[in-house]
Amino acid sequence: MSRLFRTVSQFCLLPACVLLGQLTAVTAAHAQMAYVANEKAGSISVIDTRTDQVSGRIATGGVPRGTAMSPDGQTLYVSNQENGELQFVDVKDKKVIAAVKIGESPEGAYISPDGKLVAIAVEKKNSVVFVSTEKRAIEFEVKVRGDNPEHPVFSPDGKWVFVGAEEDDKLDIIDVAKREQVKQLTVATRPRGTAFSPNGKFAFTACEQADTLFKIDVAEQKILGQVKVGGRSNGVIVSPDSKTVYVSNGKDGSISFVDVETLNVRATAAVGQRPWNMALNADGSKLYVANGRSNSVSVVNTATAAKIADIAVEAAPWGVVFR
Repeated sequence: MSRLFRTVSQFCLLPACVLLGQLTAVTAAHAQMAYVANEKAGSISVIDTRTDQVSGRIATGGVPRGTAMSPDGQTLYVSNQENGELQFVDVKDKKVIAAVKIGESPEGAYISPDGKLVAIAVEKKNSVVFVSTEKRAIEFEVKVRGDNPEHPVFSPDGKWVFVGAEEDDKLDIIDVAKREQVKQLTVATRPRGTAFSPNGKFAFTACEQADTLFKIDVAEQKILGQVKVGGRSNGVIVSPDSKTVYVSNGKDGSISFVDVETLNVRATAAVGQRPWNMALNADGSKLYVANGRSNSVSVVNTATAAKIADIAVEAAPWGVVFR
């Protein structure tokens, strides 16, 4: 007998009011929360995805430009550009509990699959800094060849970090075990967001000034194709089933739905002004998009490509991460 069936059977022996209370507690315990970094407010907005309403606020100060969540959901890692540091935030107590100095103008924060490292692009040093979550200290740093790195994203197996060069037309590839850059791909002008398909086969990079999405074979580390998307494409994320790529288009205020295999744009969803970085809920049914100039997060139904809500947050939201 499965553990879930035993649990349900035990509930059935309880009075109805007790059963309802137990189920409510279980539902609340597993509610997904979204965390939104607000650049110009020095804060994190907390969204309860059951209601799609803001339920809390975390003060970070400075300019938060990137967030990552620990695998246990207890610690939020915030890249703070003004302070030049990676902040450790206690999610339960909603406060900064530690900070690691990493260099001038950090942007983005991405956690390794095992939760041991956070990668941050440090623009002024032209490097990617890797912070140990256990030691709360810099573990190592990799100088990259592309100019002005941004969005250093781990592959699903943790072997690679792909990072775009914002002031270049390059995508730099870092071997995490070797702690060095091992390859560079030429894409198009101003590569911004990069995302891997969850199955680990492909990576996708949006080039903002070319309005183009590139598809990359991860194993071969070569470009497989490209497709025109919306104006000023920047943020990228891939569906849990590895079938759809979502691309935010800053100029158009839209999200492109791109087929992973064919690279055809299947649908377009209208969102807010200057959509940037995004996150999907656990089952991939809802996409949460940070709109930098609308001071909002748009919620998009991924099955219908329709916007279902706009959630007001604080000034200049940069991106979204889930707990």
